[in-house]
Amino acid sequence: MEVSCGVSAEKGETEMGNAAAIFDKQRKEVVKNKEILIQFVMFPVLAFIMEHAVKVPGLPEHYFVRLFASMYIGMAPLTVMAAVISEEKEKNTLRVLMFSGVRPAEYLLGTGGCVWMICMAGAFALCLTGQYRGMAMAGFMAAMGMGILTAMMIGAVIGMISRNQMMATSIGVPVMLLFAFLPMLAQFNEKVKLVAAFTYSGQVGNLLAQTGSGMEVWKSMAVISANMAAAVFLFGMAYRKGWPG
Repeated sequence: MEVSCGVSAEKGETEMGNAAAIFDKQRKEVVKNKEILIQFVMFPVLAFIMEHAVKVPGLPEHYFVRLFASMYIGMAPLTVMAAVISEEKEKNTLRVLMFSGVRPAEYLLGTGGCVWMICMAGAFALCLTGQYRGMAMAGFMAAMGMGILTAMMIGAVIGMISRNQMMATSIGVPVMLLFAFLPMLAQFNEKVKLVAAFTYSGQVGNLLAQTGSGMEVWKSMAVISANMAAAVFLFGMAYRKGWPG
C-alpha cells in the first residue's frame, strides 16, 4: 500500500509538473504573439470607449459592457485555443510533447489554464468598466468564467480536427461569428432569440443582463453546462481518432 501510494503521488506530481511547464511555455508565447494578444484587449477597450462615449436615452445600464462581454466569450477564447492547438499540430510540437510522455489531459490543462487566465483578465477589465461591485461582480465573473471555459473547449475541438492553422481559421471563423453575434441579434429577432437560447453565449448574455429569476439562472447554467459537455464529448472523439499516442 505504501509503495502504491508513493507511485501514485509521484505520478501526480509529474502530471502537474508537465501541465505547469506547458502553462509557462504558452504564457510566454502568448505575450510575444501580438495577433493572439489583441484578441484579449480589443473587446475590453471597445466596451470602455462605447460605455463612456455613447449616451442614448432609454439605453439599459451597462448595455455596451454586456454586449461586448457576450461577443468576447464568443470570439477570443475559441479562436485563440483553436489557433494554439492547430499551430502546434502543424509544427509537430504537439507530437514531440506526446512522445515525451505528456498526456492529452496535461497538455489541455496547461494550455487551457493559460488561455483561461488571460481571458479572465479581459473579463475583469470588462467588469471594472461596468463598475460592478460585490455580488454583482461575483455573478459577472462566474458567468464569464463558465462561458470562457465552454468556448475554449469548442476551440480545442476545432484545433484538434484541423490539420493546420489555415484549416482551423476556415472552420473557426463561422463558428466564432455564430456564437459572438447571436446574443446581439437575439435582441431584435424572436426567432434568433429562440436559437440563441440553446447556446452558451446566448445564456451568458442572459446571465449578464441579470433580469432572470433564480429558476432562469439555473436554466442558463444548465444550457451552458450542456454546451460544455457536448464540446468535451467531441474533443474526446477527436482525441481518440486523431491525437498521437
